[in-house]
Amino acid sequence: MKRIIRNAKVLINGTLENLELLFDESGILEIAPHIEADAEITDASGMAVLPGLIDVHVHLREPGFEHKETIATGSKAAAHGGFTTIFAMPNLNPFPDNKQTMEAYLEKIRQDAYVNVIPYGTITKGEKGEEVSDMEGMKQLGIRWFSDDGVGVANDGVMEKAQKEVRRLDALMACHTEDMNYRRPGASVHDSPAVTENGWLGIPSECESAQLERDLKLAETTGLRYHGCHISAITSLNALRAAKAKGLDVSAEVTAHHLLLEDRDVKGPNWKMNPPLRTHEDRMALIEALEDGTLDFIASDHAPHTEADKNKPMANAAFGIISLETSFPLLYTEFVYKQKRWTLGQLVNWMSTKPAERFGLQHKGKIEKGYDADLILVSLGEESVINKNSFFSKGRNTPFDGWTVRCEVKETIVSGKTVWRKEA
Repeated sequence: MKRIIRNAKVLINGTLENLELLFDESGILEIAPHIEADAEITDASGMAVLPGLIDVHVHLREPGFEHKETIATGSKAAAHGGFTTIFAMPNLNPFPDNKQTMEAYLEKIRQDAYVNVIPYGTITKGEKGEEVSDMEGMKQLGIRWFSDDGVGVANDGVMEKAQKEVRRLDALMACHTEDMNYRRPGASVHDSPAVTENGWLGIPSECESAQLERDLKLAETTGLRYHGCHISAITSLNALRAAKAKGLDVSAEVTAHHLLLEDRDVKGPNWKMNPPLRTHEDRMALIEALEDGTLDFIASDHAPHTEADKNKPMANAAFGIISLETSFPLLYTEFVYKQKRWTLGQLVNWMSTKPAERFGLQHKGKIEKGYDADLILVSLGEESVINKNSFFSKGRNTPFDGWTVRCEVKETIVSGKTVWRKEA
C-alpha cells in the first residue's frame, strides 16, 4: 500500500523543507513539493519527518536473560524511541559464536522484532578471550560485525589473530576495551574524588584507554576495520586521534549518557554504567571530539536490568542503564533546543546517517528517493516528561526519570509500515 505524508517538514540534507513523501514497502518513491498518487494520505501538520535512527550498540538480553529484556520488548522500545535499525550485542546464552547458534538467533529475530535487528557475532568463543569464534560460518549468514561487548580481549595473540580474521572476511570489529588489571573488585565509578568520597571504588581512565591503545597498535599491522565502543575518556580520545592521523580504518562511538552526565551527577546504582561517568573535562572533551570527527557518531548502550539487579549496594549493583526511549529526546533537548550548539541535521547525522555509512547499511540513514522507507514523525519543541513506567522496555534502570524534554516521537515506520504510533 502506497502512502503520502503531507504538510510536514522533511529533513533533506540536514535541512527541514516543506516537502511531501510517497513511499511503500519497497522504499521511498518520490519526494516533491506536491505529490498526486493513488495512496493513503497522512496529514502530518506540525511534524518533522526524519530518517529512522540507527543504534549500533544495544543489549536485547535474549536468549538467556529474558527476565531483563526480550527481542520483542527491546525492539518495541527502539521503535518508541525513534530507532528503526539496531545492532544487538552478543553477550547472551548461548553466545552467537558459531553458524548453528546464529541461525537460530536470526530466526527468533525474524519472528519477534518490531524494527530491523542486526546481531553481532562474538569475537571469541563464549567471549572467553581464548579462541577466535566461527566468524567465517557466521559471515555465510550475512553477519559482518563482531564484538565481545561486556569484556575486553585480554590476550594480545588472540586479539591479533581475531583482527586478521576480521580483515580477511572484510568484516568490522566493535570493541569494548577494558584492561582488568586496572579495575579492582567492586569498583563502580570513575576514579575521582567527586564520587570516591562516597566510599565507592574508582575505575581509572586507563582501564579503557590502555587496551584501546593496544588494539589500535595491532590494527596498524592487520589493517582491519575497527570500531571503539562507548568511548568515555580523554586518554582514549588521544589514542583515536593518533590512529586516525596515521590513516587507520578506525571509528568510535559515544553514548548519550556520557554526553549528558558526569561523575558529580552520580547518586546511586542507576548512574552506574561501564565505562563510568567521568569528569566534567572528559565530558566536554567528548562533545568536542564528536564535533571535530574524532568520535564518529552516537550509540545508546541500552542495558536493561531488573530492579533486583540494581537495588543493591553500589559495588554489587549491575552496570548499565536503559536508553533507547530517551536518547534522542534528551540530546535534542539539551544540544539543539536549549544550547543551540548543534543543528537537528547534525544530531540526525550522528544518530542515523553516519552509523549507516560506517556499518555498511545501504539505503538507510537518509531520506532520499530509492532509500528504505525507515522514517520517524517527530513533534519538535513539544514538552513532555520522561516517565520510566511508560517504557516498552522491561528495564526501569534510568537516571533520567522525571526529566523534561522538548521533543516527542509520534510514529515510527519500518520498510513502509507503521510499527509504533502514539495514541491520540
